[in-house]
Amino acid sequence: MPLPMDLTVGPNLFFWDAEAVRAFYEGLAATPVARVVLGEVVCSKRLPFWQDEIPRAVETLLEAGKEVAVTSLALVTLPRERRMTADLPGTGLPIEVNDLTALLHIPEGQPFWVGPLVNVYNEGTLRWLAARGATRVCLPPELPLASIRALARTGRDLGVAVEVWGHGRVPLAISGRCYHARLHDRPKDACLFVCGEDPDGRDVETLDGQPFLAVNGVQTLSQSTASMALQAGALAEAGVASLRLSPQSRDFADICAGYADLLAGSLPGEALARRLAPLAPGGRLSDGFVNGPSGAAWSGPHG
Repeated sequence: MPLPMDLTVGPNLFFWDAEAVRAFYEGLAATPVARVVLGEVVCSKRLPFWQDEIPRAVETLLEAGKEVAVTSLALVTLPRERRMTADLPGTGLPIEVNDLTALLHIPEGQPFWVGPLVNVYNEGTLRWLAARGATRVCLPPELPLASIRALARTGRDLGVAVEVWGHGRVPLAISGRCYHARLHDRPKDACLFVCGEDPDGRDVETLDGQPFLAVNGVQTLSQSTASMALQAGALAEAGVASLRLSPQSRDFADICAGYADLLAGSLPGEALARRLAPLAPGGRLSDGFVNGPSGAAWSGPHG
């Protein structure tokens, strides 16, 4: 049976060169996703290397019938980053807010989206954002199903579409310090963009060699790849409007197609999970934040 949800592709969290960005969005135009968020959300130093690809990607995606929005940075600290944020309304595209300081530059009443890096944990926050102009909110990925259900119900009453993190390494934290630079004994201001060597993040192990987290420049991610392949039915029943798929460097078109088949009712969740597991950066799937003892837990079979 089809599930009444569609697919959103979030902004790319990683540092890829311009050629890779161009190929990614050209391929994405042919996938069965409803909307795409573009732009740099993690580190403003990366943007000059690929920002000229954004207008082309926007044109390509709009011609393919996708909704397109542009993201704010997740952490705005520098004068040039404030100027970048202030320039976002000039794009003419919906803005996805991933740092509430971006609201300073969005006129009252102008619609905007809210990304998963804003802490929308309760109905009061969702009501405030809706009153300010939010029309779409991607919830933080660490919320359990009961909270998702309550927020989706409130979103429906407010006319706000509620999304849930559907696939990808989970964004856990953002910092003023660069983990990638420190790992290579480089200061942040002379990092030489070493994060580009790890196009899906760099795995981090505990001292006794257990998989733990992943780092992406100034960002901390889950080591596992979150997947709602086995939770999609419960999320649809809870009133979730969309699943958000986070870009990865390989096989992403196949991932989008798999989730589209799941929502169409033509691919069981168990079969999708088996297809996704070999493609997951870090080699593991997880869905424990939604319904499990810990975020890294997986409700399906292992191995």
